[in-house]
Amino acid sequence: MKKILVTGGAGFIGSHLVEKLLAQGHIIRVLDSLVPQVHGANAAWPAWVPAEVERQLSDVRDPGVWMRALEGMDVVYHLAAEVGVGQSMYEIVRYMEANTMGTAQLLEILAQRKFAIEKLIVASSMSIYGEGPYRTEDGRVVYPALRSTAVLEKRQWDSFSPEYEGALTPLPTNEEKPLQPTSIYAISKRDQEEMCLSVGRAYDIPTVAARFFNVYGPRQALSNPYTGVAAIFSGRLLNGKPPLIFEDGRQGRDFINVKDIVQGLVLAMERSGADYQAINLGTGRRTSVLDIAEVLIKKLNVSVEPQIVSKFRAGDIRYCYADISKAQRLLGYQPSVALEDGIEELIGWLQQQTAEDKVDSAAAELAARGLTR
Repeated sequence: MKKILVTGGAGFIGSHLVEKLLAQGHIIRVLDSLVPQVHGANAAWPAWVPAEVERQLSDVRDPGVWMRALEGMDVVYHLAAEVGVGQSMYEIVRYMEANTMGTAQLLEILAQRKFAIEKLIVASSMSIYGEGPYRTEDGRVVYPALRSTAVLEKRQWDSFSPEYEGALTPLPTNEEKPLQPTSIYAISKRDQEEMCLSVGRAYDIPTVAARFFNVYGPRQALSNPYTGVAAIFSGRLLNGKPPLIFEDGRQGRDFINVKDIVQGLVLAMERSGADYQAINLGTGRRTSVLDIAEVLIKKLNVSVEPQIVSKFRAGDIRYCYADISKAQRLLGYQPSVALEDGIEELIGWLQQQTAEDKVDSAAAELAARGLTR
């Protein structure tokens, strides 16, 4: 039995992790600021945070908060973060303060040796990769830079640098791929993982950076227009509106069920194989954004067609899906929830929810700032 701090433990992924850890008999403390964008205005602790969990309603940017939260803890899961690629491009200070500086506050206290932490596990993100790797027609593996605005304005969605002749074939992304973050959010997540791994090595605190791919499942904030695409589409559909799809909808992602993310996080605590390293938590399966929209429409049985807007967002990538062989080898990680089954569970939860659709206002905000074209 361990005493475990979960920051962001009232949120989507954090609450599922807390449930699993409690079921294993651990003692849990949750630190969460209950951000209104995620939990609603004047939010109370959600019902899915069990009564036996110690709750601290506080902000990770405050060093005094960390002093109270770390007292007596053996393990820290640092999941708390501002989330949203598009929003991060115009609320830059907010994202860097919460994600980068909030993590810096934690690490400075750990560096002072005031608490004997056995393990630190930080939530990172696939967004730090930028584009995934590709194979050229002559068999080389290449790492294209972000697609140029000139190419995207021509609606040539699969076009990259002219130095690559012929078609490029997307490949799974492994942890050795050079990092190319294309948004403030992604930069802040890279900061979080690199700072944690660096301080962990320096002070002999076993640390794991878990790079989440596109997580979906129950409890994702349906009224947050900057959350995961499955939740955004679901919120639209519950309000009788079509999902808004950028480019042509064929951009590929790796959609992983929250239960499999929790599996990876628990293994990272229990086993030492990935200590001081970054690991991918995904499925290894590439699925298009359009496919997700169509599956949700079918399962919800609504008469709505996806709206393909044929526009692009600044910083968006075309393909990125996980190579999970490292997590399998080092942790024994094996995703177990098929997308079809995970969507069925999500639909069951959705049918009991209401959602305030804020996508149109978010889209207008991005357009007004020149971030969509």
